[in-house]
Amino acid sequence: MAMNPRLEQNGFSLILEEELERLKARVGIKTDFTVVWLPKADSKKEGEVVGNTIFVYSSDIDEALQTLRHEFVDIIVSSAIQPYLKLVNILLSAISEDAYKKKEEAVEALLKLLVDDNKPSSS
Repeated sequence: MAMNPRLEQNGFSLILEEELERLKARVGIKTDFTVVWLPKADSKKEGEVVGNTIFVYSSDIDEALQTLRHEFVDIIVSSAIQPYLKLVNILLSAISEDAYKKKEEAVEALLKLLVDDNKPSSS
């Protein structure tokens, strides 16, 4: 007798939730992450993190567990590099502002080249 697909999905979701709790406890993360299992055979991604939710699209439970672990490690690594990303974005913003000012100065200088100096002055 085949298992009810809804019961099977609920059971697999529970397995993923338990694994997430085990991972959080193992590394000491207190953040309230949740996992949502949305099996999609045609998804280009196996999973992704949106906010504090880990979405797992893998259809097979073993692959789903592997995807959950992958996304969990990705969260840890991403949080470690977050300060550097902020710094890079601040630097890019400052450089961009400076580059814009220099471009505007160059445009104004080039516009002066377009003025016809041979034109009789109006006096």
